[in-house]
Amino acid sequence: MRKRKQQVMAGGLLALLLTGCGSVNDGAAGAPSAASRTATSGTTMVTVVKVKGIAWFDRMDEGVKAYGQEKGIDTRTEGGDDVSPEKQIQIIQNLIAQQPAAITVVPNSPEALSSVLTQAKAKGIITVSHEATGIKNVDVDIEAFDNAVYGQKIMKSLGDCMSGQGEYVQFVGGLTAKTHMEWVGAAHEFQQANFPGMKRVEDPIESTDNETAAYQKAKEILAKYPNIKGFQGSAGNDVPGIARAIEEAGKEKDVCVMGTSIPSAASKYLATGSIDKIFFWDPALAGKAQLEIARILSTGGKIEPGTDLGIEGYHSLKKLDGYDNVFLGDASIEADAEAAKKYDF
Repeated sequence: MRKRKQQVMAGGLLALLLTGCGSVNDGAAGAPSAASRTATSGTTMVTVVKVKGIAWFDRMDEGVKAYGQEKGIDTRTEGGDDVSPEKQIQIIQNLIAQQPAAITVVPNSPEALSSVLTQAKAKGIITVSHEATGIKNVDVDIEAFDNAVYGQKIMKSLGDCMSGQGEYVQFVGGLTAKTHMEWVGAAHEFQQANFPGMKRVEDPIESTDNETAAYQKAKEILAKYPNIKGFQGSAGNDVPGIARAIEEAGKEKDVCVMGTSIPSAASKYLATGSIDKIFFWDPALAGKAQLEIARILSTGGKIEPGTDLGIEGYHSLKKLDGYDNVFLGDASIEADAEAAKKYDF
């Protein structure tokens, strides 16, 4: 993707940070007053991802590193080798002892991380989350878009592809993955209201964001439901794994496959028609957005409706109704095989 250059902001990160949680005033999430700040160990910000070593979070790592270079601060990503919430908790506990300026996190289970994030905030560490609507004990949660609308978009395309008829299933990375469950829930409701001829034949299927697991479970679905017509994937590895099973079964023309992935992971399957369309946002820009929010809060600024992070897709944040500290960008992308060629990640 062609990325808009961020405007370079004057001054470095202040060495004084907050001791308490961010406050919310008239829809603005902000930092405590200067009088409540204490000295910290410096200018380190760490992003804790769901899992290391997969294409989606490799791309986020690129954005995290680039942000650090642009701002002159120490940034890095950390994560476990699977989507275990317990591993994220241990990583965050270890980071608390290191006293970084900020911890940003993409939780595998927002509920499971609530306690450890409380510990981080008690140490004056700024906390920012992503893909975690409703998470407790963070200063700000930033979403790339409205999750319900995103799920509806996927189902609109899947329903059109299936001509509004037939059986389908939905995959999620984990049943505790908040945004994944929001996407498939909104998609299912949209299907029931707009495509009554379609039928979801299973509750959401957990892939653990593992391509091999998604492949194996897709094979099982194809065997169990020989007339299946559609698959919706949520984790970045879901649709490539599903597509592999579709190709092996020779059903590229018979089954519609759509969901969240990035072009680099899905392009070969888009080319063969075993994936029909992907939906995504740039993880690199999402990584930068989390860090920029942390930087703004660390300097005493506020995040409020209309805040411009200077990052493509995050130029005029919206506050999500019903939440004090959840803000939305406008960063969603959808692409078929031809459109996906425009993106370099």
